[in-house]
Amino acid sequence: MSAAPLGPPSPFRTAGRALMDWWRAATLDALIVGGMWLIGLELIRVPWAPLWALLGALLQLIPVYGSMIALIGPVLATTFMGSDELWRLGLVLGLYGLIVMLDGLVIGPYVLHRKTRVPWWAALLGPIVLGLLIPPWGVILAPPLLAVIYALRDRSAAQR
Repeated sequence: MSAAPLGPPSPFRTAGRALMDWWRAATLDALIVGGMWLIGLELIRVPWAPLWALLGALLQLIPVYGSMIALIGPVLATTFMGSDELWRLGLVLGLYGLIVMLDGLVIGPYVLHRKTRVPWWAALLGPIVLGLLIPPWGVILAPPLLAVIYALRDRSAAQR
């Protein structure tokens, strides 16, 4: 018996695959951010830097608020450190700003583009536009929504 030829994947399967690719991109992004935290906190000599970097990577998976929550541990560790804590606290806050800017403007859109074929400009502007239209849900839903939209668009283009 021969099996019937398989047709193109269903839209649900395409959307599911796009969401899986988005999750892979979010996980890779979190690992990169965790690495940046580790390098920066070790250079600043913050106590328990590997723990804070691991928490920073895990909390990066929480949209919008995860990176802010990740800042609490290094700030508290630096505050209770003792000598020159204000200088180190400033360095930790500067590191946070650098990581957030790099992740939001370069790393996040690049990784999303590489894993899901969402154009870089859409990965950058999508959360901003949707965040203005339906705050804060637009920022949270934009990356997976863009991944599904572009996957379905590629699927329909391939069928023509």
